[in-house]
Parts: sequence; C-alpha cells; structure tokens
Amino acid sequence: MKKRIFLSLLSLILLVLPWMGWPGYTLFAAFVPLFVLQDEIAGKRNRKGKPVRIFPYVAGTFLLWSALSVWWVSNSILFSSGSLSMAVLVGMACVGVTSFVTIVPFMVYHYFRTRAKKALAYAILISAWVGYEFIFLHGEITFPWLILGNGFANSIKAVQWYEYTGVLGGSLWVFAGNIAIYEAVVLGCKRKSCRVYVRPALWILGPILFSYILYIRYKEDPNPIRVQVIQPNFDPYEKFEALSFREQTEIILQLAMQAPPTVDYFVAPETAIDERLQEGVLSENSYVQLMRLFLEKRYPQAKMVIGATTTRFYYDETEVPYTARTHESIDFWYDNFNTALQIDTTRSVGVYHKSRLVAGAEMVPYARLFPFLIKLSVDLGGTSGLLGVDERRSTFTAENGTSIGVPICWEAVFGEYTTGFIQEGAQALFIISNDAWWGNTAGHRQLFAFSRLRAIETRRSIARSANTGISGTINQRGDVISRSKWDERISLNGTINLNDKLTVYVRFGDMIGRICLLVFGLCVLYYIAYRRKQKDLLID
Repeated sequence: MKKRIFLSLLSLILLVLPWMGWPGYTLFAAFVPLFVLQDEIAGKRNRKGKPVRIFPYVAGTFLLWSALSVWWVSNSILFSSGSLSMAVLVGMACVGVTSFVTIVPFMVYHYFRTRAKKALAYAILISAWVGYEFIFLHGEITFPWLILGNGFANSIKAVQWYEYTGVLGGSLWVFAGNIAIYEAVVLGCKRKSCRVYVRPALWILGPILFSYILYIRYKEDPNPIRVQVIQPNFDPYEKFEALSFREQTEIILQLAMQAPPTVDYFVAPETAIDERLQEGVLSENSYVQLMRLFLEKRYPQAKMVIGATTTRFYYDETEVPYTARTHESIDFWYDNFNTALQIDTTRSVGVYHKSRLVAGAEMVPYARLFPFLIKLSVDLGGTSGLLGVDERRSTFTAENGTSIGVPICWEAVFGEYTTGFIQEGAQALFIISNDAWWGNTAGHRQLFAFSRLRAIETRRSIARSANTGISGTINQRGDVISRSKWDERISLNGTINLNDKLTVYVRFGDMIGRICLLVFGLCVLYYIAYRRKQKDLLID
C-alpha cells in the first residue's frame, strides 16, 4: 500500500514541476512510476479477495496534478463574486475537465495492458492520449492547460521542432520517452547491463540535439517594425468602477507618449476600452476619435492596436445569430464582442472579434443546440455572457502591406487556431490579454510562456500586451526580448521582425493528433478482430 502511494506521488511531482516553472525534462520519467504501479498490482488481490484496483492511484495522481497546476482559476470567481462556494465549484469543474482528459486515456491503456500484448497496449496509450488531447483542443468544452507538450514552455531551446509538429508532437515525444525509459529499467534489471539505456537516451537526446541545431541556425530576416507595448495595470475588480473610461484612456495615452517618434505600432491590452462601442459608427466614437487625435499630433505614421468591447445591432430577424440577445423593451437584436481594434489617422477602423471563447465566462458550450444553457454563463465583470464570434480569423493590414494577427488572450493557448492568422497573411502576432483576474499566481506566467511556443510553431515574432502583466516581446525562436514585471504600470519599446514564410505546422496544423486518432481506431479494430479469432493469441 505504501509503495503504491509513493509511486503515485512520485509521478505527481514529476508531472507538476514544469507547470511550476521548472524545465519540462521531468516529464520523461513522470509516467514511469505509474507503469511500475501497473505491474506491481497485476494479479494481486486485497484482503477481501478482490483484485487490487489501479484507478484510485491514477485518479489521485492526475486530479492532484490538475489541482496544483490550475487552482488559480478559482481566484477570478472568488474576487468577482465574493462567493467561496462558487469559486470552489468553478475550480472543481476546471480540475475535473482537465483531469478527465488524462484519466480516461490511461485507464484505456490499463484495460488493454491486462488483455493484450504490451506493444499494442503502448500503441493504444500513445494514440489515445495524444488523440484525446487533439479532441480536447478542438472541442467546445475545453481547458487544454495540461497538454503535455505545453510542459516545455520554459524549455524552448529543446522544442524548436514544434515548427513541424506543434505541441502534440511534444506529447508524443514525452510518452515515447517514458516507455523507452521504463522498458530500459525493466530490461536493465534483468540483464544488469547499461547498454539497454542507449535507446531511451537517443530517443530523448536526439530531438533535443536537433532542436539546438535549429535554434543556433535559425536567423531572422531583417524586416523590422517598432512596437510600443502598453501595460496600464488596472485592477480588473476596480477597473469598471474606480476609474472612468475617460481616465483609463488618458492613462493609456500617457504611457504611449513614452514611445520614440519612429514607432510603428502601439499595442494595448484586451478590453482596454470597455465602454461598449457601436459597430458601424466606430470612427465617430469619442474614444476612437481621442486616440486618432493623439496619433495625428504625435505619431502620424503609427497605428494603435487595442482591445475593446463592441456591439453590433440586428434589425432583420433572418440575420440574427444564435449568440445575439434581445429584451422585451426593444424591437431589435444585438451581439456583444470581445474585440481588437486597429486605429490610425484615417477614418478606417480595423476590427477583429475574439472567437475562441472561454467556456462559462464568454460562451456556453453547445448553446447552439441547447439555448436554455445560456443562462449558466458566469459574469466576471467586463466582457462576459454569450459573446458573438467570427467565422474565420482576420488580420490588420497596413497601407505598406504589413499584416498583423491579434489573438486575444485565451486564443493564444490554441496552436492550430493561432495558425489561422498566419494563413490569412499575418507577418507578426500581437497578443492582447487581461490576465489580472487570477491575481499574482502561476496563471499569468504560464500564459506568457505558452506565447513562446506559438512563436516557435509559427516562426512569428510576438508583441504581448497584458493589463497587469506579463507584457513583452518575443522573437521567432521563442526568446524573450523584453518583459514587464507583474503589477507595474509600464510602457515597453521594442523592435520585432516580420516574417512571410509558412512553417510545416502552419500548413498542416495538428496532423499528429489526427494520425493518432486513426492509429487508435486501427489498434482497437486489430484487438477486436484477433480476440474473436484467437482469444489466447494476445494474452501475455
């Protein structure tokens, strides 16, 4: 019993460390204790004569991994609503959803491990886990924080090959490494030879060496733009009450005045303008006009990319999307959007709507099918409820042809979604965010680190503006060029290079996930077919 608990806790420690800011290399041994546990309980029975179950140990490991890594989500509910019970409920929901994606694949592996050849069970484990991660990344009920490939967000020199595979390639690498180490340990104990460790060493160190070569050889083509990243540092729980919208805008413009005369872009955070702006007449809005006047007087060649809350009205019922709202006192429908705006000295205002939304706060999963679920959305203040979306990504294109993609906060967690901006022509990425809901916890640090992975996958430089941090600039290798501290009001000046080339990952997206789903299906069919013909053939 003590040995089983020890193995479960050892696996937990190795899993959670990368999400605490450690390098991701501990992940290569994180599942080995669970494999040992699998063998340790095989065929054993408890005092009542029943088989010993592995589920409590596996569930304990993965639930605690999730809880220790994403507990900070509860902060946003606790401080916005003041309800401890609601905060606990939301936290439990996030932990449950996240751990579900880890428990199920491993238990599927356990089922086949006790009934099939070891090689088939391993193939099912890898394909089920990575395939399940793929489904999780593309579903409406999603919180993909613990995708194994994300564990290398603080070890970017080891995963430069994400430009070919994305983070799911990292997940596959982790599992193959764990299996190789475990088999080497088992074989080494039998043969008492060190030669068995050569294969796992090559499997783990080979991609790292290849990555370091890519890192050293990668050179950015000189095609610079000058950016001024603004971090206004507004407390989100006071932002909508303590300061007027006018005062917030003036603070942002004061920070912008620190830019040199040659600046090309200002980047300000998500919902920096939170008074609902009416689409269709954006150029006439007083806040937009204030920023345009600022640019005309001081930086006529520059553009302001800034987060806002916008509203679109619908008067023709046939054009009303399912996200639209109405009220008994009005005879029209309207949509609210979490929006990025591009403002310059012309009367044209660029608009992009956040479309990968946060479940519960900005969207309700499957509300299109079950409209009554809309009432379950959680109001965190600011832009919340069921928001409108765009059907495709769009970019902001300047007169000189420069094209910028603007993922908004949560969207930058999704690699394949982010590639949509590149496919639309984006030469650089501006990520605007408001990470302040979680307080000074691991949440904002993890989200900044994930941005480094997006830079590698797309080979696009990134300027990131967060309300309270972390803001900064990241080059095409994922190196941090500049960064702010948490909870400081600051304006950062930097230069980043544009890039027109498309990586393999941008072209094909999460192909590894799709292949793994196919492999999983084939493995299951293989198992079924041979069990029917020769039940004993697959038994160890």
